[in-house]
Amino acid sequence: MSELKRLYNKYFRIVLFIVFLVVVVYLIIRNIGAFGNVLLVMLGFGAVVLVHEFGHFIVAKLSNIKVEAFSIFMPPILLGVRKTEKGYRFRILPEIFPKEGDETGEGVMNFTIGRKGQASETEYRVGLIPFGGFVKMLGQDDIGPVKNNDDPRSYANKPVHIRAATIAAGVVFNVVSAVIIFMITFLIGIELQPPVVGGVIPDSPAARAGLKEGDEIIEIAGKTEDLDFSNVGIAAALSNRDEKVAIRVRHTDGSEEDMTLVAERLSDQPMRLFGVLKASSLTVAKYLDEDANDLYSRTDLLPGDRITSVNGRDIRGHWELVDIIQNTLLPEVTLSAERTRNGKSEIVEVQARLCLSIASGSDVQSESDLTNVYSMVPRLKIVLSADEQDPSKNDTDSYLRAGDIILAAGDINNPTYKELRDIIAEHENRELPIKVLRVDPNRIEDSLLVTVIPRKEEGVERPLIGINLALDTERPIVAKTIVTKQGPSELKIPSGATITAVDGEAVADFYDVIREIKKYPGERITVDWRLDQETAGNVVLEVGTDDEFITVKSFLAEDIPFADLKRSYKASGPINAVVMGYRRTVMFIAQTYVTLKRLASGLVSPKNLMGPVGIITFSYRIVSEQPMVYYVYFLGLISAVIAVFNFLPLPPLDGGLVVLLLVEKIKGSALSERVQTVIAYTGWMLILLLFLYVTFNDIVRSFFSPGLGS
Repeated sequence: MSELKRLYNKYFRIVLFIVFLVVVVYLIIRNIGAFGNVLLVMLGFGAVVLVHEFGHFIVAKLSNIKVEAFSIFMPPILLGVRKTEKGYRFRILPEIFPKEGDETGEGVMNFTIGRKGQASETEYRVGLIPFGGFVKMLGQDDIGPVKNNDDPRSYANKPVHIRAATIAAGVVFNVVSAVIIFMITFLIGIELQPPVVGGVIPDSPAARAGLKEGDEIIEIAGKTEDLDFSNVGIAAALSNRDEKVAIRVRHTDGSEEDMTLVAERLSDQPMRLFGVLKASSLTVAKYLDEDANDLYSRTDLLPGDRITSVNGRDIRGHWELVDIIQNTLLPEVTLSAERTRNGKSEIVEVQARLCLSIASGSDVQSESDLTNVYSMVPRLKIVLSADEQDPSKNDTDSYLRAGDIILAAGDINNPTYKELRDIIAEHENRELPIKVLRVDPNRIEDSLLVTVIPRKEEGVERPLIGINLALDTERPIVAKTIVTKQGPSELKIPSGATITAVDGEAVADFYDVIREIKKYPGERITVDWRLDQETAGNVVLEVGTDDEFITVKSFLAEDIPFADLKRSYKASGPINAVVMGYRRTVMFIAQTYVTLKRLASGLVSPKNLMGPVGIITFSYRIVSEQPMVYYVYFLGLISAVIAVFNFLPLPPLDGGLVVLLLVEKIKGSALSERVQTVIAYTGWMLILLLFLYVTFNDIVRSFFSPGLGS
């Protein structure tokens, strides 16, 4: 009976493994493209780990330390290979399929092939868990103290400087490999984001210094060579608190100017920044979750189209496109785009609808931050609703929809954006009635009441109701007149009043109001309004000599995804490639150290760290969506980061082990095994907790996305 049970257990596990293998092969065949990408990701990470462990391995061999195992990835063992006197011995999953009574640990699935010869002392392994790796030396154990024995080839019996060199070799090899990887990348050539200003965050150091869209930073913190956009963020992160960072800027007209920036901790940002935003190109990109047909149905544009002019004006950069659109103040603009199909180029024209912005920036502290027309603030209009995109909600009267005009929120009629935000915050996790004006497909207007419950989402400081807003321009109705910053006096027009005429000229919408006011620069005109059948009046308006008191800005009603602005970075030769690779490695090492320093001081939240799941997910996206050179570049970055992380003074990391060796050198003897055990297990516990924490954050980032802002 016991023999039958033994055979059953033995062959049951083998059959189970075969079934598992068949399922895996079937899934690979069904998803061969995805499998190819996953394989590239794993090979890339395996190569980075291989380089690190090979550093330990080769120095140990040169130092005559006995190496018992060399493993890529972590146990249990997937495959083990060792040269024996009879040939090459292969072990497959020996810990999962052990052989009864076998003390050698060969397992059930093992075989030997090849010619007889001299046996090797080292087994080369591939672990089943695709993370990390290790070199097992005689007398050395990462999870416990150094093991003392009489073997002269034991790690424990080697001088301190030999052991320190063996431990540090992994980090050195990672640094060298990072330089080589970047060198290869720049020999091939790679397109990176240039240090061109795509925009500035309002009230940021960049905004106060006077940086404008289209400006190019040609020198920063004394560096001028091979600058890309990452140098801007790193210069801010590396600067000391209140330190002035010198930059030199080339403006769009070709003139150059010297400036200084002091990095600040901006709202919702994990690190101190200058407030400079990346630049976009004029080429239409593609959203990950949107195909070309969806893009075309929304915008009449296709991925790859390149915008060449706006309203007949030729443009050179995306910043010119934004500037023209912002100052158009019309219902729509004409975009001309170059489209290439079947090798032939053609110019297509599309009409793009515009909306008016609600505020001068994202941080609205007072009503003076709201955009306005000579103190007049139009009503709010919903341009995007999260509930409308939810297929489970089919009762359209129960949620807010794009196109709704907000008539009231709670007890506030015609709320401004500031008033709506405040009342939403007051009703967190409580019902808030919102009255809206809705127009049906037959252009029939109707008002209805919708109840929402404001809630806070992960990483968001204030409660939201899942809508994006613009100003209602189709009706010349004033929600409120406000006191502006250094602007004209507040016009005495009641909330909800309709502007009927400007200087005697009838107006039908807010675009008409803006157009008529702009006709009379420096003049005194009247604005007529009507509240209802019985209440009407007019106000006197002193028109400025320019448009400074019209602070509303236009933006595209349908978002057009533009690709990032890219520039080719390619070395002029091998020597230049080595220099560029060295600079890039030093830059990423410095950035990693600063990030860890900011993390320790509380200036960076641990939520911003990326763990193995996040790195693998990001790597898969690069492999599946970008040319291979970008993944090679990313592996160089990872190699530099691993070098820094592994040299932290925390056992069992390499840096921590070197610290213990320094203590041994100073003390004259090693710490007791008990102390080493406590230190090792404490270090592993901290690393395990960090691993679990960042993995949880990676999963949240990968599978849960934030909702729309209000």
